[in-house]
Amino acid sequence: MKRILFVTSEAHPLIKTGGLADVSSSLPKALADLGQDIRIIIPNYQAIKKTENVQHRCTLRINNCDVNILETRLPESKVIVWLIDCPQFFGYPGNPYHDEYGNAWANSADRFSLFCRITVEVAMNRAYLDWKPEIVHCNDWQSGLVPALLTLEYNRPATIFTIHNMAYQGIFPYSTYNALNLPRQLWNPNALEYYGNMSFLKGGIACSDRVTTVSPTYAKEIQSSEFGYGLEGLLTHRKEFLSGILNGTDKDWNPEFDSNIVQRYSHKTLHHKQTNKAALQERLSLPLEPSIPIFGLISRLVEQKGIDLLLECLPELLSMPVQFVLLGSGNKSFEQRLYNFAEAYPEKMSITIGYDEQLAHWIEAGSDIFLMPSRFEPCGLNQMYSQRYGTLPIVRKTGGLADTVVDALPHTIDNKTATGITFNESTPSSLLEAIKRALILYRVPEIWTQLQTNAMKKDFSWNSSAKQYLSLYDHL
Repeated sequence: MKRILFVTSEAHPLIKTGGLADVSSSLPKALADLGQDIRIIIPNYQAIKKTENVQHRCTLRINNCDVNILETRLPESKVIVWLIDCPQFFGYPGNPYHDEYGNAWANSADRFSLFCRITVEVAMNRAYLDWKPEIVHCNDWQSGLVPALLTLEYNRPATIFTIHNMAYQGIFPYSTYNALNLPRQLWNPNALEYYGNMSFLKGGIACSDRVTTVSPTYAKEIQSSEFGYGLEGLLTHRKEFLSGILNGTDKDWNPEFDSNIVQRYSHKTLHHKQTNKAALQERLSLPLEPSIPIFGLISRLVEQKGIDLLLECLPELLSMPVQFVLLGSGNKSFEQRLYNFAEAYPEKMSITIGYDEQLAHWIEAGSDIFLMPSRFEPCGLNQMYSQRYGTLPIVRKTGGLADTVVDALPHTIDNKTATGITFNESTPSSLLEAIKRALILYRVPEIWTQLQTNAMKKDFSWNSSAKQYLSLYDHL
């Protein structure tokens, strides 16, 4: 049994802005199921959903701040969660990265450097918790100072740093480094210094014993200038210590047991999927047309997700006998253009701006085809959810999308491994060609049903991924 401290800025259902929260809940629970002693450490934001039985464990003084460590458990699990409680930094409305008005926190460096310092105290058993981890598993830039600070400690735990998205690096000017009163030894190109600035992400990559990312293909991609965001040289230098482990999917995303959907089903009862399709059409005021394919999309509406490519394709897509449903939010100009299309095609298109957990499940269960034209995607979860629900994904062949979706080609259809449609170029024409290929297959029911069955039989559970992490821990 390993003692593991899991360091994250968000964890579902306590607080969630994206996929990191799902991983930070599901992976610790999967490791606990494998018999590991794992604890999560996370800031106690005002927006955190309060849980029962929160206990005060201790108070530490760091940089003239009194910081409380509170203890609770991850809901519906035995995983202990330590909440870093410092109201002057975390006690304001908003989410981990933005205030209530959507602006990035002006003091993000102060917030997360304090979080990292407290984490180091916990990791070195100086926080009166009587528990010292053997492994400290850090996630994304918000925890990047932890491996760097631990390099200065004697008899420290081993460190792993997982990159969930290279696009977010936590870069701040040298003046911020000085203001944070960080150790001078860390201001060098082998630690936090990054072209005259400070990079939290670089600290995690340069100073950890092992670096992982969330898919094997993304681990290769980030060693290139296209995906490395200026750190490809460092990642290439550390490639012997870099690996990609696919994320798994949460147990809640399974049509056999999903309490959110109208009718549960499996690959053996695929005809029940039609009940969910009809319910989705009715809920979104679309014509009840069982034979017309529904395209679904659940996403942040930003360029990374290829929303601009989709907008270029929409006029031709909506000229076909299809329906299109979308759930998401993001770029305001994208939102407005989508609204305009929905007003022009009310019988074919429905958009919901924001996020609705139940509607997300309905879209996965009721759609026939799922669109995910991301320019890059470190891992992605919706393409895996979609396959589980027999909703065949159309994805760009990148990152985790390339690792999890098998393109429907003559030989993969014949050998029953095909589970979706992939395309290579990040262009509207390539996306449109993939959409047309999907529609051709949709019109051949025996092939389409086989593809759905192939997809639904794939194992995307956390069990396999958790065992890979455990093997990495054992190696360390």
